[in-house]
Amino acid sequence: MNQNTKNKLLPLTLSFAVILLDQITKCLVVKFIPRLTVFADDAVIEIFGKYLRLIHVRNNAIAFSMGSGLSDGLRGILFALLPLFVIIAVYVIYFRNNEFTKLQRWAVCGILGGGIGNLIDRFFRPEGVVDFVDCYFFGLFGMERWPTFNFADAAVVVCGIIFVITFVFQVKSDRKNNKKE
Repeated sequence: MNQNTKNKLLPLTLSFAVILLDQITKCLVVKFIPRLTVFADDAVIEIFGKYLRLIHVRNNAIAFSMGSGLSDGLRGILFALLPLFVIIAVYVIYFRNNEFTKLQRWAVCGILGGGIGNLIDRFFRPEGVVDFVDCYFFGLFGMERWPTFNFADAAVVVCGIIFVITFVFQVKSDRKNNKKE
């Protein structure tokens, strides 16, 4: 196996780790935390008071519950099949691209692991994706609490930010080097 192949395969361990941690945490939440309803007083576990809590909610839409008003069939196509095709396309691009930096490869694999983690819920949890991290948001942007999320969501956001930052620095560096020539 050549070095280029090894450099592409090693970051896949992050994808597997994100999927594994995401599914384990979701299974624990489903098993030990009752679904949050107005009648479930024991459904909130405070970690740092009102600032960080664990709750058990389901999201049958996408980020910030966008699309929750769509029909079940349309949601299934838009939020399960379309992401599946996007994930496959990104993996194909990932393996064909030789321009990604090492950090960008790890970031892409973290994003893909998070995407697959939530996709597993979309296919195997008809009630929706399990979300459980609930953070106080200090009323910023009119929100008392940040929308509830899970480990997969966090991986997508953190790795997405890392990817964008490294991409911006790479573009700036390329422009600087082109001006010198």
